[in-house]
Amino acid sequence: MKPERRKSSAAAPAGRKIAKQSWKPGNVLMPIPAVLVSCGGTGEWRPNLITIAWTGTVCTDPPMLAISVRPDRHSHAIIGATREFAVNVPSAAEVKALDWCGVVSGRDADKFAATGLTPAPALKLGCPIVAECPLNIECRVRRTMELGSHTLFLAEVVAVQVSSDLVDAKDRLRVDQAGLVAFAHGHYFALGRHLGHFGFSVRKRPAVKRTRRS
Repeated sequence: MKPERRKSSAAAPAGRKIAKQSWKPGNVLMPIPAVLVSCGGTGEWRPNLITIAWTGTVCTDPPMLAISVRPDRHSHAIIGATREFAVNVPSAAEVKALDWCGVVSGRDADKFAATGLTPAPALKLGCPIVAECPLNIECRVRRTMELGSHTLFLAEVVAVQVSSDLVDAKDRLRVDQAGLVAFAHGHYFALGRHLGHFGFSVRKRPAVKRTRRS
């Protein structure tokens, strides 16, 4: 994506100017998750994997997420027919397979066999999950929307599997130990240092108790 030849400036604290360029409308929301979506494994469809970056959480109750898939992709027909898929969140260890599954079609290759990834049973779906991925989110399609270049599959989360070694003695999910990756402007990145938790900006510090000296 190339910037247009227009510039603007935005006000900043202390009167400092921040230079801006006007770009053509496009998908520059970043970073976003890059995930391995598994589907198939039932009926005429063999298990398949597709790399998806156009995905996101859309609802808490019921838990729902959405993925967008081009109609010419092999997985589009599979998901449209079976109405189910699993979102497998990879770690940095799977990034090569993650990329490969995005450039090779499932019409031409058995992606599980080619990548060495392990198809494992889902809890509530007919399609497999990817055993190596730290997080596996099982989804059933509730609605399909034709948007233009992509079809959006709006789905309800029906089960979640988490790698046991990421759950500590207090049953807390240690995402910081998962080695998750993000996608930004055509590149994969490892998640960086921890900056804070949700709500840390308004959290009140505990009062310091002072002892009276005699």
